[in-house]
Amino acid sequence: MFLQKLTLFNFKNYVEAEFEFCPGINCLIGDNGVGKTNVLDAIHYLSLCKSCINTIDTQNIRYESDGFVIQGEYLRDGKPETLSCGVKMRQKKIFKRNKKEYERLADHIGLFPVVMVSPMDNGLITDGGEERRRFMNEVISQYDTAYLAHLLQYNRTLMQRNSLLKQAAESRMPADPGVLDALDMQLSRHGQEIFAARQAFCEALIPVFQHYYQTISDNHESVTLTYRSQLQQASLYDLLKQSIEKDRILEHTSTGIHRDDLLLEMDEYPIRRAGSQGQQKTYLTALRLADYDFIRSHGTIRPILLLDDIFDKFDAQRVGRIMRIVSQDHFGQVFITDTDEKRLQPILQDMACPSKVIRLEKKSA
Repeated sequence: MFLQKLTLFNFKNYVEAEFEFCPGINCLIGDNGVGKTNVLDAIHYLSLCKSCINTIDTQNIRYESDGFVIQGEYLRDGKPETLSCGVKMRQKKIFKRNKKEYERLADHIGLFPVVMVSPMDNGLITDGGEERRRFMNEVISQYDTAYLAHLLQYNRTLMQRNSLLKQAAESRMPADPGVLDALDMQLSRHGQEIFAARQAFCEALIPVFQHYYQTISDNHESVTLTYRSQLQQASLYDLLKQSIEKDRILEHTSTGIHRDDLLLEMDEYPIRRAGSQGQQKTYLTALRLADYDFIRSHGTIRPILLLDDIFDKFDAQRVGRIMRIVSQDHFGQVFITDTDEKRLQPILQDMACPSKVIRLEKKSA
């Protein structure tokens, strides 16, 4: 699969723009602020129906406009495909594949897989567990449609249970035990499936992630990734029963897969404290490359790889190793943003795969 053409209308800083890409490495070159990242975000939109930066769709509409449209022309399994995403103020988002609108956006996830390495990934290290759970959800959902269905149902049921606990506290009456038990059974059913998928994902991901880290760092440091879940101690149904008194006091559900987390370590210490900026970025880049392998191994479509500002904080040796990795036939279409064309040109000349350099200037805005 590869993206042949991308067209933007009133998306972020673009009034109207059209880009044509090659099936290999596409380099978007330009100064900061010209819209390089916005092009990658548009590609992300077409794959995952959302921005990787602004979760509120209307925040991606160009200033003083009432909506945006993103259109993409792909070659997928040897056949032409078109995708379009339209957002207007105070209207429902419209997403179409070959001019046919989706009834549910969830039906699109995984058909045009994408993996993005971005400075935003730093939140996986610096922020709370919600970011790391979102990371797992995004990757697993792109190859496991059942996982996404369980996740949506779990979140709906969790909201219902929390609402029941809050209403009971406000009325000073105990929650209906029959309703509470039914919700616990639903949470347990969906939660156990999510737990099993996350555990299998992490077990398969870790050795691939460690391989990429060692390759990029030239065997410096030792890194680990550990999955943490309350369900490793007991079934979710039992945990919910054990925590009911605490939940009544707190007025929300204190146990479940929505409390899962990942422990990110280097040399047996949290990388948040022990790693330099370069080591942290190497960790995150290796993690995303492992994501790519994982998604590819579970499907027939090679994901599109987006590398945003990838070379910042890296020395020339690590830049060279990363480029050698992504230029291999194992990877499909790759997009790279950078401010320094001189840094990329000699590297691209040594690559066997096709490449294209697209220069962006302020007039694109």
